[in-house]
Amino acid sequence: MSSLTDVHIDKPVFKRFLSYLTEYKLFFAIAVIGMIGYSAIDAFVIAQLKPLIDDSLGQGNFEFLRIAAYLIVPMFVLRGIFNFMGTYTLDWISGKVVLKMRQALFTQFINLPVSFHDSHSTGTLISKLTFDTEQVAKAAGKALLTLVREGALVVGLLFVMFYYSWQLSAIFLLIGPVVALIVSVVSKRFRKVSQNIQQAMGNLTTAVEQVVKGHKVVLMFGGEAKESERFYRKNNENRHQTLKLSVARILSVSSIQIIASIALAVVLYIASVPGLVENLTAGVFTQVVVCMTMLLKPLKQITTVNNDLQRGMAACQSIFAVLDATIEPNTGTQKIGRAKGEIAFTDVSFTYPSKETKALNGINFSVKPGQTIALVGRSGSGKSTMSSLLTRFYQPQQGVISLDGIDINAIELGDLRHQFALVSQHVTLFNDTIANNIAYGVHDNYNHDAVLRAAQIAHVTEFVDELDDGFETVVGENGLMLSGGQRQRIAIARAILQQAPILILDEATSALDTESERLIQDALQQLQASCTSIVVAHRLSTIESADKILVIDQGQIVEQGSHHALLEQNGPYAQLHALQFSE
Repeated sequence: MSSLTDVHIDKPVFKRFLSYLTEYKLFFAIAVIGMIGYSAIDAFVIAQLKPLIDDSLGQGNFEFLRIAAYLIVPMFVLRGIFNFMGTYTLDWISGKVVLKMRQALFTQFINLPVSFHDSHSTGTLISKLTFDTEQVAKAAGKALLTLVREGALVVGLLFVMFYYSWQLSAIFLLIGPVVALIVSVVSKRFRKVSQNIQQAMGNLTTAVEQVVKGHKVVLMFGGEAKESERFYRKNNENRHQTLKLSVARILSVSSIQIIASIALAVVLYIASVPGLVENLTAGVFTQVVVCMTMLLKPLKQITTVNNDLQRGMAACQSIFAVLDATIEPNTGTQKIGRAKGEIAFTDVSFTYPSKETKALNGINFSVKPGQTIALVGRSGSGKSTMSSLLTRFYQPQQGVISLDGIDINAIELGDLRHQFALVSQHVTLFNDTIANNIAYGVHDNYNHDAVLRAAQIAHVTEFVDELDDGFETVVGENGLMLSGGQRQRIAIARAILQQAPILILDEATSALDTESERLIQDALQQLQASCTSIVVAHRLSTIESADKILVIDQGQIVEQGSHHALLEQNGPYAQLHALQFSE
């Protein structure tokens, strides 16, 4: 897939953006009525200059002033109501659009395949959910508000000008195409720089995320100055791009105002030539000049808001690229209830998307229900890849993986993953209570007694009892308030509570001390007694009782058998065993 920041803005993007607004047609109609009403009252008030000067003040007819005194307050009350209708309603619509987009993005992030997340930084994706959607909010709110309201005011002022003196106003027919050309040229610049700003913001978020997550590493290895310099470069790049946008905006506004001033100068010159314009009174002249002067502000705002609109469209393109990404395929339709736990790999080969060398090459093995199979080998040999294929985080390019004799691709994805409980060396805990972390994914209203039993088996209660809030203790982001061994025990309690027919242990005891490992092994033995187990292990002492051990090297099975059988063969397993126990 192409880079998410390599975008091109076109009409379909704007059309798709408008589709988010069509859901709120009634509210949008109310907003448009409010904005046009607001501008119509402004144009009407300005249009009264001519009769005020010529008819009232010029001829001593003060009845007009008396009527105006009665109407001015009600009109401005009505103007305030129109302003509220337009501004609040459009803000409400933009809020709903952003809510809908953010929810769609978040749902998409969850449903995108693991390979997508592997190839895109977390910071960039977070930036799309926060910064990019804010740009869409500005386009849906401020930009549309200004375009409609100020556009209506421009139309109203032009109507007043041409109504009183088409000769003086005709100059605007000449400068209109020039203004349109400037807006078109500047729009392209806005789009390009806006894309660069989005990319810079993604890089900025990624830099912050990496330093915050790796804070201890930065401190231990003295990387403060290096990270600060790296962040400064990315921060400065974002500043440069923002300044480029500012320059484009300033030049466009200044250019249009200069053109409008030329038109005003021409009007003043024409008015200075006697007899050139028929029926030119003081009121008509003042009316036209004031209208032309008043036009400068809405023209400036329309040009300036083009910046927000273009940034919003660039953000939409970036967001739509994620929303259009292919989600994780769920081709399976078969429901299997609770699996027996029979697993088979038949001639399975797999290569990661960004790699050329095969991670797995011609893997063949089977596991009977209730058996424990261990995968051992050097780091990067392909052990964890096998469990990722089994849970369909990735799809093999060749071969078949079956569960209870059924191709796993034929099984409904949610139903397939419900058959597995996973305990990894990289434990993921949520910023929630210990009880909710243990019960995660089981059901919303969990049974506290069941959580307590799982915690007892996994030896979680031994440290929970020492906490002031017990099971209601909030563990912090990813369990930072707990030790590695405590996090591991919570993960095992979660797997116990799930009662899945198949258990995957991926280096589950790697972060534990000897005492904790002894306790965890006791818990795992109880858990493994009731299910099929796949154990990815580094410490061979933890898998001596496995029914079958597979020795993996460079993506291939080089040995398989029981612990004693492999020792007798005196092959790679025996050498690895001798090396570990000699240490």
